[in-house]
Amino acid sequence: MEYPNFKEEKKLKKMGYDFVIGVDEVGRGPLAGPVVATAVTLRNFKFEILNLKLKVKDSKQLSEKQREEIYKQAINCKDIEYGFGVVSEKVIDKINILQATKLAMQKAVKNLLSKVSGTSDFLSTFVLVDGNMKFDDGWFGVSCDYESIIKGDEKVFSIALASIMAKVYRDNLMKNYAKKYPQYGFDKHKGYGTKLHYENLAKHGACKLHRKTFLPISNIDFPCILSIIK
Repeated sequence: MEYPNFKEEKKLKKMGYDFVIGVDEVGRGPLAGPVVATAVTLRNFKFEILNLKLKVKDSKQLSEKQREEIYKQAINCKDIEYGFGVVSEKVIDKINILQATKLAMQKAVKNLLSKVSGTSDFLSTFVLVDGNMKFDDGWFGVSCDYESIIKGDEKVFSIALASIMAKVYRDNLMKNYAKKYPQYGFDKHKGYGTKLHYENLAKHGACKLHRKTFLPISNIDFPCILSIIK
């Protein structure tokens, strides 16, 4: 299997960019909880990162245990810097999931840049984004260029690592929410529309974490949905 590589990052570094950042998100599809994005930049390509590279691939191809181990390695690697962006279910309902996803990515990039420079201005930065989204000029910062790469999490190391870190970060958020709302089983399905989740919605109705615009949750016919997905 061919793993994500450093080709894009190295090419852009040679072109003179101060920072090359990979960005990915998780949580566009769930019925509940936030959308989370992670931005990752590599300070260099030393052995520590090369060793980590051997395990990094698209987060969907890894087990929960593998993702957690990579996450732990990444946050303790001095040559990797990262930032998170979280947009709540309330904001998702207000501006729609596409705009919320873009906002989460913007927040993640700005969070990262504030760590590495103390300011998000006056840096020559290139952002590599998973997917095919388009952004307004200056969305990531006044000196940020970007490129969207379809299946970027299978090709570009920083995007692949960002996808893993976003997944682990969001999963941990949902596990914590499960303690506050134990009746929904958020620790098991992370807010996605599983049979268990619909069953719990049918019993208890929606809570504050549910995205009201994804389904007309306040008046949806849950027994009807259950009969369809059995």
